[in-house]
Amino acid sequence: MAGQDETPADGRTFTDGRTPAGGPPTPGGRTPAGGRPSAVERTVAVGRAATNGRAAPRTRASRPVDAAERTSPATSTEPGPLDHYLPGFRAHLGLERSRSDNTVRAYTTDIADLSRWMHGTGIDDIDLLDRDALRGWLADRHQRGLARSSITRGIAAVHTFFRWAVDTQGLRHDPAAGLKGPRPARHLPEVVGATALSTMLETLADTALGEHEDERAAALAARDWALLELLYATGARIGELVGADRAHLDRTQHVLTATGKGNKQRRVPYGQRAGEALALWEHRRPALAGPRAADALFLGARGARIDPRVARGVVARALDTVPDTGARGPHSLRHSAATHLLDGGADLRSVQELLGHATVATTQIYTHVSVDRLRKAYSQAHPRA
Repeated sequence: MAGQDETPADGRTFTDGRTPAGGPPTPGGRTPAGGRPSAVERTVAVGRAATNGRAAPRTRASRPVDAAERTSPATSTEPGPLDHYLPGFRAHLGLERSRSDNTVRAYTTDIADLSRWMHGTGIDDIDLLDRDALRGWLADRHQRGLARSSITRGIAAVHTFFRWAVDTQGLRHDPAAGLKGPRPARHLPEVVGATALSTMLETLADTALGEHEDERAAALAARDWALLELLYATGARIGELVGADRAHLDRTQHVLTATGKGNKQRRVPYGQRAGEALALWEHRRPALAGPRAADALFLGARGARIDPRVARGVVARALDTVPDTGARGPHSLRHSAATHLLDGGADLRSVQELLGHATVATTQIYTHVSVDRLRKAYSQAHPRA
């Protein structure tokens, strides 16, 4: 996205006094107001609960590259027969189909992968491609260790690509017609417990309201707290918050207007605690805002709209402090928000609207998580379980 900045999460480079794990700033700092907290900071601090200590962050090993991946035809570095179609296909997805940035990126990456595979196997003419060849490409992706969901997405990508090529590029036949793939595996989402999440968020609040080396460090700490609070409060996707503007917040009614897939907008409420975090971030935002800040809700260290990778890094570092969980990404907060709502008695349709799901079937996966929790509690507590 244009105007985004700050070092990506994998760079782990900061100049604001924070540790790479998102911990407190360098000791010996001072508050932005010369030792006296502002009125906003004093208001936010009122009534705060005590917090627990944080666990040491986990490390993540890099993925090894196996022999199947090294010898795949898709590792060819030469241009493939589909490469010159990619700019037009990308524009078609983004403008005419109104697909999300993530979908546009994923589909064009899949077609580029197919193009390299075609060149590596000697298929240098799109008209020579048939359904059997596409099955060979899918088998190659399986041998490279791609997840079933990635293979299924690749099938959707080729269906969309070849329909577009037949309709607009003069392709004589659709080699993907009738192509089917594996049923996508339905994995239960990783959910973080409500108590653990509350502790994590209060730790972020402690850091935001504590002492800081300078105003920029204080602003970044407030931003991180507000970002995490709003993600969990609304169940929004990380891209929806990265792309949000300040005008999308109704601070009086505590409502966020989120723009989801297909540019569909929905209004999502958020609670008092998220409102307090957002008020603190708004108060400190000028310390970060640069010429390219415009009206972006969340900013990076260089003063422009925050980069999605940086936002994911903020979430990952916060989740690193939660013990006994494999959750790392922003979607874990979305999953957790939905599950906790259902556990608390919210109806499925309301959760569907909050998450922006097109059908209730997508939301129903969270009912399985809640039933699993209920079954576990039953087996532990019922005398005849």
